[in-house]
Amino acid sequence: MLFRERLRVPLAWWLLAALFAVSLLAAFGAYLGPVWGIGVGAATMAAATALFTALAIRVSVDATELRVGRAVVERAYVGSCRALDAEATERRGGVQADARAHLVLRPYIATSVEIELTDPDDPVPYWLVSTRTPARLAAALGAPTAS
Repeated sequence: MLFRERLRVPLAWWLLAALFAVSLLAAFGAYLGPVWGIGVGAATMAAATALFTALAIRVSVDATELRVGRAVVERAYVGSCRALDAEATERRGGVQADARAHLVLRPYIATSVEIELTDPDDPVPYWLVSTRTPARLAAALGAPTAS
């Protein structure tokens, strides 16, 4: 394994979910009783846990493939790639984006790597992948790390 990263939601999102669960616990507990309050609070945290777990994706690079979530591309079809800072990520994921591109962007991660694909049968020109360590991902793919 040359690179592995799990893109999880930040701790602040967990705190907000917990505060929301506590507020529902207090509201339902005051109106319907403490059993209902605890039940609704626990159900809210369970739903947040399920949602946050489903939103987490794994980015990995090994000798044969690049895997981003469920999407996989063979390393033979990976062309040039470059690490992007926050400003470049915003541009390439927004106004300068190609409609055919495969974007795996997370709003809580500012940086990314743009990965050009060289497969002539694939209509996708590039992948834009969020990562907290764009230089390491670009280096694992064997590319220069310029932004």
